[in-house]
Amino acid sequence: MEISALFQLTARLQLGKGENLRTQYSALSTNLVSSPPAYARFSGAPLKIHKISNPWRSPTGSLPALRTKEEGSCSQPSQIIIQLRKQKYNADYDLSAKEGADTLAFTSLLEERLLPALIYALWVDPKNYAEVTRRWYGENMCFPLNFFLPGRMQNRQLERLRLIRGNSALEAGEEAEKELYHDALECLNLLSQRLGSNKFFFGDSPSSLDAYVFGHLAPLIKIQLPNCRLQQNLKNLDNLNTYCSNILSLYFPSESKEGVSRPVSSTQQGGDFDNEPYKRRKQLLSVLVAVAAMLSYALLTGIVAIEHMQEEEHVGPASLRGPSHEDEEEE
Repeated sequence: MEISALFQLTARLQLGKGENLRTQYSALSTNLVSSPPAYARFSGAPLKIHKISNPWRSPTGSLPALRTKEEGSCSQPSQIIIQLRKQKYNADYDLSAKEGADTLAFTSLLEERLLPALIYALWVDPKNYAEVTRRWYGENMCFPLNFFLPGRMQNRQLERLRLIRGNSALEAGEEAEKELYHDALECLNLLSQRLGSNKFFFGDSPSSLDAYVFGHLAPLIKIQLPNCRLQQNLKNLDNLNTYCSNILSLYFPSESKEGVSRPVSSTQQGGDFDNEPYKRRKQLLSVLVAVAAMLSYALLTGIVAIEHMQEEEHVGPASLRGPSHEDEEEE
C-alpha cells in the first residue's frame, strides 16, 4: 500500500518471546512510523504486526491500544512505551539526568506545539480531510463503518484539538491555521537547532525522544497533502529531513521505499476494477443484510412496534338505535 508508511488504518502488534503483550493502533493515522512502533524498533522489542480493518476490535475502544495480562489495557502512546520498558525494552537506558529532562521538555513541546498542527492538517482542514484522510479511511474500512466512522473520528480529533488549545469554539479557518502553523514552525526550528548535525538527538543511538519526534515528523514528510504550508517549512530544514530519511532506511526499510501520492496503491485499484461485478454484488448483499439486521433489532428492542388497529362500530343505547334491516323486512 502506497501510504502504509503513515496512513495505516489499524494494526495489532504482538510481542514475541512469550511475553503477553498485544497492541492495536492507528495513532493519528500513522502506521509503522508512530511513536510506539518506532520505540519498539529502537529498543529491540520483537513485535509482530497483524493488520486489521476494524478499529472497534480495540480492547479500549480507541487506538492505539495495548492489552497485557498483568496490567490490563491502555491507549496512550506514552503508556504503551512504559509497558515496553517494564518488559526490559528501554531505549533510554544510557541517558543522563540532563538528557532525561530534555526528553520530557521536548516531548511536552511536541504535544503542545506540533501535534495540534498535525491534527488540524489531517482532520480539520476541509481540503486535506476530504481528499486524503476521509477518502483513505472510507476506502479501507469495512462496510458499513466506512460511511460514518471517519466523520465520528473527525469530530473526536476536533474536540481533542480544542482541548489542547483551550478553545472550545475553534473551527477551520485562516486565523486558526495561521496560529497553529506558527507555533508548529517554532517547534520545528527548536528541534532542528537541538539536533544539529547529530545522527540522533542524544548521540549515535536512538531514544524515546527520537521515537516521539519521528512519529510526529514522518506524516509531514510522507503524506502529500493538497493544502499544508507546514510541509514546505519542514522541507526547508535539511537536517530534520535527513534525520527522518535515515530512520526510515535503517528501521523501516519497506516503508521508506513506498510513496504516498494516492490513498490506495495502483495494485489495489486494479484488483477492484477487475472484480467490479463481484464487488457490487457483495455491496448489495451487505446493504440488504444490514437493513434486515437493523429492522430485526428495532423490532426486538421495541423501538418499532407493529399494532393491529381494528375499527369498532360506535354502538349507542338500544333506545336510540334505528330499526334494523331485519325489522324492516318483518314489517
